[in-house]
Amino acid sequence: MAFGQHQSFYLRDRWINRIFKNIPSDDRFFYRKDAFEKVGLGKNMVKSLRFWALATNLVEEKTKEDRKKGHFITEFADFINEYDPYIQFTDTLALLHYYVVSRVEPATTWYWFFNLYNETFTTKEKVLEDLKDWVLLEKEIKVSENSLKRDVDCLIKFYTAGQDTQDPEEVNQSPLHSLGLLEVKQNKVKKMYKESKDVGYSALMYVLLNYANENGTNDLLVDEILNNGGLWGRTFNMSRSSVIDGLNHLTEHPKYPITFIRTNNLDTVRLPKLSPLEFLRFEYKRKVEAAI
Repeated sequence: MAFGQHQSFYLRDRWINRIFKNIPSDDRFFYRKDAFEKVGLGKNMVKSLRFWALATNLVEEKTKEDRKKGHFITEFADFINEYDPYIQFTDTLALLHYYVVSRVEPATTWYWFFNLYNETFTTKEKVLEDLKDWVLLEKEIKVSENSLKRDVDCLIKFYTAGQDTQDPEEVNQSPLHSLGLLEVKQNKVKKMYKESKDVGYSALMYVLLNYANENGTNDLLVDEILNNGGLWGRTFNMSRSSVIDGLNHLTEHPKYPITFIRTNNLDTVRLPKLSPLEFLRFEYKRKVEAAI
């Protein structure tokens, strides 16, 4: 588990481009004393940039042969840099969100909030209290309440900074705000249910394929897709009807259709055998061609 490592800064517009520009040519970039000058950010913001680079699966940290740690662009990041470097497709945003919330580390609070926390309408104070209770049960060492509060505040900004265009403090938008996964009004926090088309069918299929590959199966139950951590219902706040709609749409894919078997007692999905990135490459080639 990890908390408070974002330096209180949520992911900002144009930060991702700084990752693509600097990491491929210098795997020690985040350890350079002058890194903040090269990217035009404050020193703490560079630490935050490193955190979000890891959390979104754009970068992975490895120990090199000289025993020094380095940061390397992932295959997923290579793909995004090739097809959507300025993050213009909703599917790309959905996948960045997916990677942040589907893993316990480094963004543990995000993982908890989407996969384990069942409240859909609450307050910031209640979220913090419930997070503290969960951490107390799960972690043997005490975690600073200030760290947890910073996490809750940052999580909310991560999904809402930019929604209120009348607020002069929102000049630094989070690219994730356009997904509309959270709404905050008068201290009330609400998880917003999403339709499959609003998430993006390419992203939804990628999530299924990635989950299937990690778990060594090509068959999933609808109840799993709805309720299991890292799948549609939890990750994207989707209802059963939205899940069914998304699955029906994916049965009509022109090259890689799923098989959706509906019975009275058991609804089963059978996925085609291919890698998530192979599917995404086919989809994004079509998106790019359509945008020209």
